[in-house]
Amino acid sequence: MSQLKETGFAYYDLINMIKYEGIETDLEKLTSAFDNLPPDEYAPHLNRYRRYARAVVMPKTYQIQWLPESEVDGKAYYEYFQGSFNPEYTGEYRRFPSLTKETMANRLLEKIIRFDFKETFWMREDALMPVHAGVHFVKLQVEKEGDVAISSPNNLHQDGEPFTFAHLIRRRNILGGMNAISNPSQRGKMPEGLDEKDITTSFYLENPLESYGVYDPLVTHYVGEVEKGDADGPGERSAILIDFQPTVIANPDEVRSMRGETKEMVFV
Repeated sequence: MSQLKETGFAYYDLINMIKYEGIETDLEKLTSAFDNLPPDEYAPHLNRYRRYARAVVMPKTYQIQWLPESEVDGKAYYEYFQGSFNPEYTGEYRRFPSLTKETMANRLLEKIIRFDFKETFWMREDALMPVHAGVHFVKLQVEKEGDVAISSPNNLHQDGEPFTFAHLIRRRNILGGMNAISNPSQRGKMPEGLDEKDITTSFYLENPLESYGVYDPLVTHYVGEVEKGDADGPGERSAILIDFQPTVIANPDEVRSMRGETKEMVFV
């Protein structure tokens, strides 16, 4: 039984689910990729840093092919669009700096993408074509007491892609960063304003490769703001976010896999 398919939410501890010789080295390289993430130019005051890349995953073979970047002033970027699903950037295309080629070639990142993809399920017509994967490296970092780092959007929300998976890479010297899962009727609200019965679950990702996935039509999700902890030095919450959407039709309102009819859907 798939918890993701039944409830729209699933927790994973990938450090115990993905095992191969050299995983420690590959994880170290992924972790170091967060050290020099550029600031999010759309919200430089929110202490958020990020890179992004787009790929397609082939059905059945699970081959991953990275899509070409756009180049602006000699720098590589990928476009990102959520339509009406992010109220902070409604109908707005955002352009994020590309992941480095070294990061794209990281063996652990490829295994994480494949693991996530194999958890997804689609209407048969959507499963015939390659599936688009958006890969976000996002760091919330606070330098001093009083600093706050905020994710986007800062409420219970849906992403507009059928599936999103979050994988913690590093958490150190921070307070906050709580994750919450609720139902779609609570979209746009804050968890602390809800009755306990309206919160499906809440939790903290603490260790590298602690992860969760959501099927967008069935839930809303949230990650709380981050403040600096009591130790010396900056605080940080770094995570990889991976979303999947079909390449058949771009408009989420027209994608049958977005209707929540899980009994009619098949795994890839």
